[in-house]
Formats: sequence, C-alpha cells, structure tokens
Amino acid sequence: MQEKTASFSIKNWSQDDQPREKLLYKGKSTLSDAELVAILIGSGNRSESAVDLCKRILASVDNNLSELGKLSIIQLMEFRGIGEAKAVTIAAALELGRRRRGEEALEKKKIISSESVFELMQPIIGELEHEEFWIVYLNNSNKVILKTQLSKGGITGTLVDVRLVLKNALEVGATGLILAHNHPSGTLKPSKADKQITSKLQIAAENLDIKVLDHLIVTENAYFSFADEAIL
Repeated sequence: MQEKTASFSIKNWSQDDQPREKLLYKGKSTLSDAELVAILIGSGNRSESAVDLCKRILASVDNNLSELGKLSIIQLMEFRGIGEAKAVTIAAALELGRRRRGEEALEKKKIISSESVFELMQPIIGELEHEEFWIVYLNNSNKVILKTQLSKGGITGTLVDVRLVLKNALEVGATGLILAHNHPSGTLKPSKADKQITSKLQIAAENLDIKVLDHLIVTENAYFSFADEAIL
C-alpha cells in the first residue's frame, strides 16, 4: 500500500514531468493550468498526484480559471487533499492574477514630450538627496511599459549594466528607452559621465533596433533634456 501511495508523488516522476523542473528548464508557458496550480499546492492525496488533483478541481469549473477564482476557501477544501493552507494559496494566486489583469487594462501613460517625462519621473526622483538613475521603457506608440531603477547613490559609466537594460527591453518588448536621473545639487548641466552613459546605451541599443529617445536630468522644479538640446 505504501508503495502504491508513493507512486503518486510528483517527486517520483521523471524530471521532465515534474512541474517545477518543467517550469525551470522549459519555461512557464509550457505548463498546463493544472501543472501551474499543482506547483502551488505541492502535493496531492493518497490516490492522486498534485497534477491529477488539480485537473479534477479545474474540471469542476469547466477548466475556466476565472470560475476557479470564484470558489470560496470552503468550496476548495471540499476536494480531498486540499486543506485550508492549500485553499488559501490557490485563492491568493488567482486574486493576484485578477489584480494583474486589472492593472494591464489601465491606460498606459503616453510620452509626448520631455515635459511628460519630467511629470512622470519628478515625483519619483526629483526631491531625493542622493542620485538615482532610471530607465523608462516604451512601446512603439511611446506608451510606458515599465520604469525601473538602474543604479543608486552616484552616477558613473561603470555603474551602467547595459546587458541588464537591454535584457529588460527585450523581455517587455520595448522599442524605445528614455534615461532619467536626478541632480540633488539642483544643477541642470550634464556631466561628462552623463554624456558617456547616454552614448554607451545609445550605441548598444541601436544594435537591437531600440532607440534611446531622450535623457533627462531632473531636479525638484526643472529638468534638462538631451533631446531638446539636440545633444542626444
């Protein structure tokens, strides 16, 4: 009996069939819905593997993830092998998915000028007492896909991880980049390092057909645009 029970454990499957390993080595898109939910719950019951249990749970809602997300904790716990902790994990994961869809549905901010970049970045870096360097990633409609901090505490060419910048750009499908950093001193004059960083990223991005559209130096009340000053 113990041998039969053990055979249902995902740990005893071939590595190619184990959901976690499949995600790691083949990518998340290769997993079925049941396999993804199985990763959340970790184990099944005495007669079903985690994947088989999740297939049964999904079948109860016609394999519709939206309907699965509507099940209460009590309803999920009606399935043998799903205790309170597993039910809460499933509910939390599906709620995160719902919130993500809501955020993706929001209108992305469109960059139409250097001023719109300033309005985007000033609340983030304009009043800081230390320097931060940020990258704004845009799609082909100049709408913001992502904005992320590249470095903090001082700007030099050696702190620019070009590979990371371009890796992020490829992952989110960006076709344009805008660089932005602040000058706590209040000066709007670009330094030699500012110009070197801009040139370094511009050359690297061009090889991937990604454009560096601007570089803004941001202070509390004003900004300097490389594009506006025609030095990009």
